[in-house]
This record gives sequence, C-alpha cells and structure tokens, in this order.
Amino acid sequence: MRRSRWLTAAVVLSVAGTGAGLGLGSAPEAAAITPPVAFTADPLPTWQPNGVVWALAEADGTVYAGGTFSAVRPPGGSGGAEQPAVNFTALDAATGAPTSCKLSFTVASGTATVRALALSPDKKTLYAGGYFGAVNGTPVSSLAAIDTATCAPKAAFRPAFAATVRALAVTGDTVYAGGDFLTVAGQPRQRFAAVAASDGALRPFTANADEPGRAVEVTPDGTKVLLGGDFFTVNGTASHALAVVDAGSGAVTRAYPGFIETNSVVKDIAADATGFYTANEGTGGGVFDGRIALDLAGFNQRWRDTCLGATQAVLPYKAVLYSASHAHDCSSVGEFPDGRRNHLLAQPTTSVGKLGWAPDTNDGIGEGIGPRVMTVGSKGSVPYLWVGGEFTTVNGAAQQSLTRFASTGDTGAPTTPAASAVSFRPGQVQVRWRTSLDLDDSRLTYRVYRNGAAAPIATVDADSLFFRRPQASWTDTTVSAGQTYTYRVTATDAAGNTSALSATATVTVPTAPEAYPDRVRSDGAQLYWRWDESVLPYVADSSDGGNTSGVHHNAPALRQTPAAVTGPSTAIGFNGSDNKVYSDRRTTVGSSYTLETWVRTGTTRGGKLLGFGNNTERGSSQYDKHLYMTDDGRLVFGVYTGATRTITTGGTDRYNDNAWHHVVATQGPSGMVLYVDGVQKGTLNVTTHENFAGYWRAGGDSLGGWPDRPTSEFFAGQLDETAVYPTVLTAAQVQNHHNLAKAPANTVTRVTAAADTYANAGAPGTNYGTSGSLAVRGSALYASYLRFDLPAAPAGTVLKSATLSVKTSTMAGAGTADTVSVVPVTGAWTEAGTTYADRPALGATVLGTFPGIPDGSAVHTTALNTAAVSAALGGGYDLALTATGTDALWLWSSEAAANEGTPQLTLTFGP
Repeated sequence: MRRSRWLTAAVVLSVAGTGAGLGLGSAPEAAAITPPVAFTADPLPTWQPNGVVWALAEADGTVYAGGTFSAVRPPGGSGGAEQPAVNFTALDAATGAPTSCKLSFTVASGTATVRALALSPDKKTLYAGGYFGAVNGTPVSSLAAIDTATCAPKAAFRPAFAATVRALAVTGDTVYAGGDFLTVAGQPRQRFAAVAASDGALRPFTANADEPGRAVEVTPDGTKVLLGGDFFTVNGTASHALAVVDAGSGAVTRAYPGFIETNSVVKDIAADATGFYTANEGTGGGVFDGRIALDLAGFNQRWRDTCLGATQAVLPYKAVLYSASHAHDCSSVGEFPDGRRNHLLAQPTTSVGKLGWAPDTNDGIGEGIGPRVMTVGSKGSVPYLWVGGEFTTVNGAAQQSLTRFASTGDTGAPTTPAASAVSFRPGQVQVRWRTSLDLDDSRLTYRVYRNGAAAPIATVDADSLFFRRPQASWTDTTVSAGQTYTYRVTATDAAGNTSALSATATVTVPTAPEAYPDRVRSDGAQLYWRWDESVLPYVADSSDGGNTSGVHHNAPALRQTPAAVTGPSTAIGFNGSDNKVYSDRRTTVGSSYTLETWVRTGTTRGGKLLGFGNNTERGSSQYDKHLYMTDDGRLVFGVYTGATRTITTGGTDRYNDNAWHHVVATQGPSGMVLYVDGVQKGTLNVTTHENFAGYWRAGGDSLGGWPDRPTSEFFAGQLDETAVYPTVLTAAQVQNHHNLAKAPANTVTRVTAAADTYANAGAPGTNYGTSGSLAVRGSALYASYLRFDLPAAPAGTVLKSATLSVKTSTMAGAGTADTVSVVPVTGAWTEAGTTYADRPALGATVLGTFPGIPDGSAVHTTALNTAAVSAALGGGYDLALTATGTDALWLWSSEAAANEGTPQLTLTFGP
C-alpha cells in the first residue's frame, strides 16, 4: 500500500492533539455524526470516469485517480460534456471537479492501466504504477514519477518494470513496488522490488515471490516492509499471502505459513499508529474474505474479522477502519447473515463490531466487485473520504467509479419509524416502534407525540444499525381507562435531520385487563407477536421485555379476521410461496423453551409454521426447534441433535380443517412435549437441540432432511398469537391459554358525530353547521351541539365505558383555561337550522368535563357517565359542550378535514 496513507494518519493524530499545523483537528469534523465515525454517508457531487478506478492518492487538496478509463464526465446520471482522461484524472478534493492537471498513460499494444498511486513524504512527487509505456508521450515502463507542482513526468526517473505494477509504498529515498513482474531493469526481481525515489535505479532489495504481489506497506521506522498478495513463498520461505521483510535486503523476518487460507489472498495493507490492517479476498468455499489487524511491535494478530465478501481496501482514520468490500455474511462475528451485499463498512480499529456508517454502492462493471480503493483528501480544513472502484450507483443513485463523503454537512434524515400502540390493562399504553435506519448515525432520538399535540410527550434515545434495528418503546402511564389515544413517532439524528411522522397508532385503554395477552405476558413470553399491525414491514413484540420485533418479508396479508382470540385482535396470512416473518434480533436458545402459536389453514401442501434458523431473508442452512405441518394436516415438532428428532400428531386428527388450533411445543430437562388445543399429543425423551445463534422464523424456512417433509416449506394459511418463552410451560398453563382465548372479550366501537354545530351570542341569527368549526365559551356565549347515532350493545355484553374525543383547531389561542362541561341536550335542534336565537334546552346533569385544554391542535378525551350513555344505546344521543368563563375554546367539527374523526364517541362493550 502507498506510504502516504501512514503519514496522513500520523499527521491527523498529531494535529488533533495540538489544534495547530494543517488545521484538521480544528475543523468541526463529524460533529453531528455518531462518534467515532468521521464522515457522513451522504455522497457529494463528483466527476466520474467511464471505466474502473484502481488507485487513489491525495496531495494538498488534490485527489489523483488512476485506473482503466478514457474520459470523465459530470456527476450523476444526467450525462454532460466529457473531458478526455486517459487512465488518470486529478480532481479538487472540495468540489469533485477536474483540475488543470492532465496526464495520459498509454501503451503501444494492449490496454494501458494505472493500478497504484503513492506520494512522496513531502508530497512533491506522485508515483504511478500499472501497465503503460508512456506518460504524456514521455517513455516509461509501468512506473512513473510525476512532479505535483507542474503535473509533468520526471524524465530522469526511468525504472524498467517488465510487467504490471499493482502496489506502491514510498519513503524518503525508496519506492517499493509489488505486482506481476519478474524482472526490473533486466535484473531478476520476482513480484516485489525497490528502486531509488530520485532516478528509479534498482535497489539490492530482493523479496522474490512465486505469485503476484498486490500490497506493500512500510513500518513507521522504515526498517520493515509488509508484503501482501497471492504468493505462497517469499525468497523460498513458506509464507502465504502475507510476509514481513527487511527494508534494505528483502530478507524474510516474519513468515505466515497457514495463517491465511490457501484460497485467499491479501489485496491491500494499511497502517496507523497502532499497527497494520489487511484486506483479504477468497475464491470458493472455506475462504477468508475479511480483515486482519496486526500489532506494530511483533506483527501478531490483534483481531480477525471473518465476514465473507472479498475485501478490496482498508483505510484507518481516527480510530476507525473503513473498508471496501461486498460483505454479504458477517454471521461468524455475530452480525448479519448471508444475504444482500454491503459495500462500504466501518468498524473500530480495536475490534470487529461494525459502526453506524453504511453508505452503499452496487457491484458495477468489470468483475462486479464494487468499490476497490479509498483515501482521505482534505481542503479548507475539511477532510473528505474518497472511494473508487467499478460501481455505477451510490446509495441507489447513478454515479460511476468515484464518489466522496464529507466530514461535515450531514443532510440525510433517518427513515420514518414504524410505530404501533397497545394497551393490555388499565392505566398504561405501550408505544413501540422499529428503530429507524440512518446510514451515518447509530444513535437516534425518538419523539413520541400524543393526540396530535405539537410538543412531544416523551423523548427516547435508542441505537440501531443497518443490520440490527431493535424495537424501542415507551410506556405511557398517564392514560385513563376507556379513553382512546393516538400516537406518532419521529426520529432525529444529532445534526437535527428529522424523519416524517410515523403513521398514527390508535389505542383504547381497556377498563379491565385483557385476559389472553395479559396471561401470555405474565407467563414470561420473551417474544410475542400478536399480528395486529396495519402497515408493513414491522411486527411489534408485545412481550413484557419487548425487544424481539419481527420483519415482514414479501408482504404477508395483515389484519386477517376472524382471529384466534376473541376481542379486537387480528391474525396474519401467508401465501404458501414466499411470505414469511423473521425476528430482527439475533439470539441463542437455552436448554428450556416453549413455542406457541395458533394456526388456521386448509392447505394440502404443509409448510413451516414457526422455527429457529440462521438466516433471515434467505432460507436457513441451520434450522431446528420448529413446528411444521405435513401435507395431510398432521403437526410435527422437531429438534436436531446430530439427527432429526420429532414428535408427530397421530391417529385421525388432521389440522388443515380451516379451524383455529392452538399448538404448543416445549423442550426442557424432562424432554419434548407437543400439545394441540390444550391436549398433550406426544412426548419424546430428548433434552438437547442444535446450539447456534439465529433468528425466529414464522411462515416459512428450510425443511430439507426432515421426516414427512411437506411439499412446500412455506405455509399457506393464518397464524395468530405467536409466542416464544425461555421456560417450559406446564400442562396447566397450556390448557389455561387455550381456554382464555375463547373467553368473551371487550369490543370497542367508535362513533363519529352525525351532526354538529354551535351557537354564537354575538351573531344570534347565524347558523354555523357547515363552518368546519365548533366553539365553547361562557360569556359572551358560545355553545356546541353534537349528535351521535349509537349502536345497540352486542349480544351478551353491556357498555363498560364511554369517552368523548374532540380536537382543537389550529388557530392561535384555540385552547382554553376554563373547564368545559359535557351535558345532555333536551331540546330539539338541527345542524342546518340551529342558531343562538333558537338554541335547544340543555339538561343539568354533567356527563363529563375537560378541565382546561392547552393551545395547539390536538385530540383531547374525557370519560362520560356510563349509565347515561348506556340508557341511550340503539338510538340518537345529543350532547352539548358548555363553559362558564370568558376564554373561548375552538374545535374542529366533523366537516373539517383535520378533525381526525372527531368529535367521536368510543364505546367499550364487555361481558
């Protein structure tokens, strides 16, 4: 790797401590980005080559890019006037536009290319390696020296490399090179060589390798050189892909036989003040594709990141290692499973855990690798991270081969949270949401808004990464039984970029605990998917801990009825071909656990109902602890212990009869048990299962090798009330859950005003029935009148509670400091005809009160006298809003577009 990268890191570290020198430490770098990340994920406009960028280097605010291309054009996908750029371009680090420096790297036969760029320590000379025979017509042989002040090749520098140069590192007097060559200046030098920095004269340095060299880096004291590449020997010493040699002689001082897999190579080596980092690429199975950190003192391994996905470049900068790869499987280090490719990552230089920086490219042209090289270029005290390669998009937008990211100016807002709200018992509402994605901020601030208020009722900080977006929640304990509330959530990053408001989540607080979910929670479920969501792709975890949310894949059908449990709950529907849900949290399963779900289907193709696997979007390669259905409707509970061990329902019972069935499977110290509809159906004396980290899956996953394997691994039918427990439920608990599901439950009915208007003492003859507003004041009088058409109580139920909801308008001072009373209307009135002069008579009984309402457009709710409302069920019911003070209250009427369904009565019926 080029020597200049070591110097850049050292300068930045020293300047940050002194606040002097180049001024990099004084710049407001990444002030709005989650530390220790130093760059935004927002790509800046950058001119782009029409081919592949293989090399980058930076000096004094200019970024040099080398590769295989013939022209550059303006940023983005809109085209624009091209400029000739034959395998080389120089760009302004701050603007991304070409400078006046123009060089053409050409060859008489074949295809010329620039594969390596490196600066001298004083940045006065740029060294370029590759395969070429001339620079601007000046004869050279695959390695050239360029005067950065004049942008002209140095004619006195004339080494003669017989084949492609792929890597460079530069000290004050020596240029180290690696590549495909076997001779230099007619002398044997196999894949690695050193020449004088002044004139290119061959040095005695000899480090002959049997396969190509791809990376070179020099230790800070200049005494050792790290070599990387495809080789298996260096100077006859067994050392695959990595070796340390003496900087003067080339003699091997540290070999690495067996250290890196034989089908993997080193593509890049970079350094910081603590050591070295390698970028590794493998081919075939059992490869090493990730990154290694080596300490500075003894070149021993500090850590190894075994993610799969051909790492091409590594760049340490301010204690963060940025890397270019197409990482698609980091499950071996406890992160994302095999799936989509992620091309740009960041992690601390001290460990393998990924940080919250994940802009992305596509694979692009050529070999389809994506990004291949990185550097930091600074101008105006602002560092920029430059990335080159063969990609053609950045963050989904057209941009070829070059892009850059600034250390300031974070403009990307987090994604909109997917929120829901639930209340299982009086006095509390759980508001929960899937944490948002922000490509350069892992810590976000969430604000919860209730009833449309302008100010948040709660603020919550939570962490998320692109591959780990856990559920966050907040419990509202200031709610009243029987009342209806709405909630919305936003996400904000440290720069103040804020997402849109989530969709409105509406919930009515019950007057008594809901029997079934309350029991599931109290029995200790650690995952509880009720399947009540109305929007994709988030499945809320309703367990007491609430940290194992789910993700819909390929849009299963939401809010299916009838549900398995009586009450307002709904189920989820799967199509049997590609629908499924996976948990958003990687976990392990202990020796004791319980699986529980309700199932309804008429399928004759079977399918996986619920299980544990090592993948999310793709089919798992490890899978057990699962429930599945056979083609003929039998149910199977299985674990893997080196062989498949299963319990299968027997006899004539078949469960594909389009009826709801309660299925529970347990495993613990007493073995395995399978229950259906509260009845034990089989046992097996097996207490172990396959131990691996993975994800819970519902609706589909792999079943290869399992007995009675169904035709389809995907389930066609409905699931409801899916739960996983870290303990074994007893037979009595299982039976209790089955019974509670069929117990009568409360139902909620919402009734919007059928008519509404108000009377105004200041305009006694005016009707306001179509004005869109309502008003209340004691003096001079405003009074509002509401009519509701009430349903009869459902059979076997009575009215448990009634609430009235209204919404303040957006006019200034719409709220009131006075108490507003809800009273019955005893006289006749109509929406179109009522005025102050013929306003109706009112009853004296106060049905409910609003004890003052603050300014700001929001929904407000009060409980009403249940007995009075109950007496009016099945007919029309008229209410009035009155006050005694002088502070007016302004509300939206039912005609107003912004009323959110108000005025509204919420009626809760129960047994």
